[in-house]
Amino acid sequence: MAPGDAAFNMQDYRKEYAEYHLRVPEYFSFPLDVFDLWGKRTALFWTDGTRQEKYTFADMRLLSSKGAAALGKMGLRRGDKVLVMLPGIPQWWEVMLGLMRLGAVPAPAATLLSAKDIEYRLSATDIRAVIAVPEDAGKVEEAVAALASSGRGGSPLLVVIGKRQGWHDYLRDREGAAPFEGERVPSDDPGLIYFTSGTTGPPKIVLHTQASYPLAHLTTGRFWLDLRPGDLHWNLSDPGWAKAAWSSLFGPWHMGATIFSFYKRGKFVPSFVAETMERYPITTFCGPPTAYRMMVKDLAGTRPDFRTLRHFVAAGEPLNKEIIEIWKERTGLPVYDGYGQTETVNMLANFRCLPVKPGSMGLPVPGYRVDVVDEEGLPLGAGVEGDIALGISPVRPVGLFSEYLGNPGATEGTKRGQWYITGDRAYKDEEGYFWFVGRSDDIILTSGYRIGPFEVESVLIEHPAVRESAVVASPDEIRGEVVKAFVVLTKGHEPGAELVAELQQFVKERTAPYKYPRKIEFVEDLPKTVSGKIRRKELKMREFGKA
Repeated sequence: MAPGDAAFNMQDYRKEYAEYHLRVPEYFSFPLDVFDLWGKRTALFWTDGTRQEKYTFADMRLLSSKGAAALGKMGLRRGDKVLVMLPGIPQWWEVMLGLMRLGAVPAPAATLLSAKDIEYRLSATDIRAVIAVPEDAGKVEEAVAALASSGRGGSPLLVVIGKRQGWHDYLRDREGAAPFEGERVPSDDPGLIYFTSGTTGPPKIVLHTQASYPLAHLTTGRFWLDLRPGDLHWNLSDPGWAKAAWSSLFGPWHMGATIFSFYKRGKFVPSFVAETMERYPITTFCGPPTAYRMMVKDLAGTRPDFRTLRHFVAAGEPLNKEIIEIWKERTGLPVYDGYGQTETVNMLANFRCLPVKPGSMGLPVPGYRVDVVDEEGLPLGAGVEGDIALGISPVRPVGLFSEYLGNPGATEGTKRGQWYITGDRAYKDEEGYFWFVGRSDDIILTSGYRIGPFEVESVLIEHPAVRESAVVASPDEIRGEVVKAFVVLTKGHEPGAELVAELQQFVKERTAPYKYPRKIEFVEDLPKTVSGKIRRKELKMREFGKA
C-alpha cells in the first residue's frame, strides 16, 4: 500500500493488511538504527516567530551524542528514569535522543504541571533525574523539598537548560563533552514512560519498551501520517503528551521527514495556527479535534491559503463529521482521523489511499488486529456496540505497552481473553469502518436508553452559537440520569432561556428526540487534560456531587 496513492483501493488495503509484518530485532537503538541513518537531511525546523533554527540529522546526531556523554558524566546510566519537563525548544529533541543513546528511560512531562503533580511523579516511581528550564525549576525544587521533608523520596539529579544555582548546567557540560553515540540494547528493555492524563485518580504509569514506541511508530509515520523525506510536518502536541512521541518524534523521523516546531507559550489561538500554516512551507499537519473545531468556528467565512499543505490528520478524541466536511469545503482537503492511546501506537486510521468516511475512526492499521467485542470477548457483528479491543494472542502486537508500573491489577484489568480492552466503545459498519460511541464510563443511561456523548456533541457543534460542548450524565429522580450539555458560546451569542430552548429543539430535529440535552449550562471554557481532551469525568462528578 503506497502512502497517499489514490489509485489504491480497498482490495489493496486488505492485501497490505494481511501481509504486513514489523520485524523486531533482538537489539535495537532508535538513534543508531533509524535517526543517524538520515545524515544531511533536515531533521528539525524550529522557530519562535523571530528566530529560525534548522538542524540536520547529522547536527542533531552530534549534539545528542555530546549530550549523552554529558548526562553520563553527571551519573545517569542505562535504565535510569528521567523526568523530561521541557517546552518545545530544540533541546527537548536533543535530550530525548541523548537519553536513548544512554539506554536511560525518558519520562516526558508537560511544563504546565504543578509542584504537586511533579511531587507525585517523583514519588510514584524511582525518578533518577529531572531536566527542566529555569522558568520551571522552582516547581521542581518545591516538589523535591516536599518529598524530602516527608521522607518519601531521595534527591534526584537536577539538570537545567540554562543556569540555576545547585543545578547541573546541561549546555555547558555538553559543550565540552566527547560524543557518545550509544549502543544497541535488548528490544524488550524499558524505553519510555508516560503518566496518563487520567480524568479521575492519580495518573497510571505506562511503560513502553525500546520496540513498542521507538520502533513500532514506523507504522504511524508510514500509513497514517503518510510522511516521506522532504515533508515538513507540524504537530501541535505539547512535548509532555504521548502524542508528541507519535507525531513530533518517532513517526516523522522514521520516514526521514522534517519536524516543524513553533515555540509559543500561552493559550491556543486559532488564527495563529492558520497564519503559521500560510507562512511556512508546512506539508502535513496534526492537531487535536479541539483545534480543528475552534479553527472552523473562529475563522468562519475565511478561506485560508494552505498552498503547501497536502495532508491533515487529527487524534486525541474523535473529530465530528460536520467539522471534517466544513474543513474540506474550505481547504479542499479532508481531515484523516486516527485512533490510539498512550498505551498503544496508532491502531485505527483513515488512510489517504482510501475514501474518508467523515466521523469514522477508520480501519485497523496493518500489523494490528482490532475488533469490537462483547463482555465475553466475542467479536460483534456490524452495527452492534461493544468494546474496542486489540488482539494480544496468539501474537502480542509490537506497539502495545508492557505494563502499568507498580499496578499489576490495572495491567491485568485490561485483558479479556485474547484481547487488550481499550476502555472505549464503538461499532463497525458493513465495510469494517469503526465508529466511536464514547468512553465506557461516559455512556449515559436514561430511561433504559444508552446515549454516547459524542453523538450529541456532534449535533451541537453544527449550531452557529456553539463553539465547544461537553455532554455528560446528570442525576434525575425520575429517569435516573439525563443528558446535560456544558456549552461554550461563539462570539456574538449570549446565554439565556431562549437559546437553551433553541439548542434543545436543534438536537431533537437532528437525532433521536430522547437524546436531546434536558439540561444545558453555559460556561466560559471546558476542563481539559494537558493533551487537550475534555475532562467529561470531572463535569460528571460535579453533577453527582462527588467533586
